[in-house]
Amino acid sequence: MKEKVQEVLNKIRPSLQADGGDVEFVDVTDGIVKVRLKGACAGCPMSQMTLKNGIEKLLKKEIPQVKSVESA
Repeated sequence: MKEKVQEVLNKIRPSLQADGGDVEFVDVTDGIVKVRLKGACAGCPMSQMTLKNGIEKLLKKEIPQVKSVESA
């Protein structure tokens, strides 16, 4: 499952990097994916929206076993 999560994050990464940010995969346990937002994303007030409406939504769509995405 970790490999699948990495693949999906690699699809999202160019969009985040275009805005000066990035996402780092930390771990996945029982369907809960932990990621760390970096760069401009780390201090952005919209980071929770990016995490839930962007990253989590795509991960759940591509990998049905994903229950949620949390910031590490």
